[in-house]
Amino acid sequence: MTIFTERVIRAALSIPRGRVTTYGRIARAAGGGGMSARSVTGILGKAYDAGETRIPFHRIIYADGKVWVDDAHRAKRMKLYKEEGVMLDKGDRVKNFADIVFDFK
Repeated sequence: MTIFTERVIRAALSIPRGRVTTYGRIARAAGGGGMSARSVTGILGKAYDAGETRIPFHRIIYADGKVWVDDAHRAKRMKLYKEEGVMLDKGDRVKNFADIVFDFK
């Protein structure tokens, strides 16, 4: 596992309950450059498949505030958002994105 991969996983695991962050913010927190955000999904998917099941995928969203959700995961994700107080509009975008976006320090 590369240092970047380890940092991506650690960053994802550190997203607080009730907050969201973006693929780009995770990539930057892990020390990646502009295009590295594209690798975050693959890294986290492989980590999950390897047994890291604590990854809060529902807290990682697109830069425009849109959440990724498909029919197979919609009910579970919507339940998680409701439990954590994350409000979505009808277009599956976080309503209060600016207020709850998590920036890594």
